[in-house]
Amino acid sequence: MRKALVERFRSGDRLALARLLTLAAHGEPLEAELAALPVSSKPSRVIAVTGSGGVGKSTLVGKSIEWLRSQNQTVAVLACDPQSPLTGGALLGDRFRMPDMTADAGVFIRSLAAPSGHGAIADHLDTMILLLERFGFDVVLIETVGAGQGDTIIHDLVDALVVMLQPEMGDDLQWEKAGLLEVADVVVIHKADLPGAEQVEAQVRSMLGLSTGAQAPILRVSAKSGQGLAELWKAVADLPRRRRPVHPENGEGLLRLAQAVLAERFATAQAEGYADLQGLIAQWQQGRIETDEAATALIQVLQREHGILREKQPH
Repeated sequence: MRKALVERFRSGDRLALARLLTLAAHGEPLEAELAALPVSSKPSRVIAVTGSGGVGKSTLVGKSIEWLRSQNQTVAVLACDPQSPLTGGALLGDRFRMPDMTADAGVFIRSLAAPSGHGAIADHLDTMILLLERFGFDVVLIETVGAGQGDTIIHDLVDALVVMLQPEMGDDLQWEKAGLLEVADVVVIHKADLPGAEQVEAQVRSMLGLSTGAQAPILRVSAKSGQGLAELWKAVADLPRRRRPVHPENGEGLLRLAQAVLAERFATAQAEGYADLQGLIAQWQQGRIETDEAATALIQVLQREHGILREKQPH
C-alpha cells in the first residue's frame, strides 16, 4: 500500500500526495517513504505568512498565488485553520478567501487543523513541508492561524517569515513588538489603501530599530488593488534561504526528529532544560556544522543531559 503510494507520488499523482499528507497529519511515521522520494535539484522556497486575526492573511495568500502563477511558478499552500472544538477538524475559514484554482495543476491547497496552544500551526507541519518539496513545487506557502506574540515557532520551519500588520491596530502594534516583529524577515503593512498606513510604517521602523538594531524590509501592500505584491515577492526572493537542503542520508532523520520534538515542546511551553538541543539544531539549520557532526553531537547531548539513547549496562 505505502509502496504503491510512493510510486504514484513519484509519477506526479496529486491524490497520492494528498494521501501522504493525510498520513503525515495523523502522525504516521514516513521516514522510509521520504527516503524513497526524489530530492529536487531546485529546492522549494518555503514562506510563512502570519499576523493577528483579521489582518487579511488568506486574502494576501490568495492574491500571491495568482501573482506567482503569472510568473510561471507552481505553488502549494498549507493553510492552518483553527481546530474545531466539536469535530477536531479545520474550520476552513481560510479557503473561502482564496481563489478557486482546482483546475490549475500548478496549485495545491490543503487546510490543516491547528490545535490551540501549538504555536498557531498544525502538528507535523515539517513533514508535510518535506512532502511538498519532494513533489517539486516552486513555492510552498504556510498560512498560520491568527498569531500572537509568542507564536514564533514557524520561523524555524521556513525560509522566510512574512509578518502582517494593518492600519488602525491601536495598541496591538505594541503587543506585537515582543514577538513576531522581532523574528520577521519581511513586514507587510496590509490594507495600505486605508488611512494610517504611513503612520504604522513609521512606528514599525522605529520599533524594529530600537528592539533589534536591524531593519527587515517593510512594505505597504494592498491585496485588493494589487499594490506592492511584486515588491513583496522580490523582497522574499532576495532573502537568503534559511533552511538547510534536505538529504535522506546520514543523520538527517535523527536531526529532523529532534527539530520536530523541540518545536512541539516549545509550542506547549515544556521547553525547560532543552536549550542545549535548541542551540545545536539552530547551528545545523544555519549550516554552521555539517549533518554528520551535528548528528554525533545530538546523540552525545541526549546521552549526557537527558539520559536518552544510553546503552544498556550489564547487570
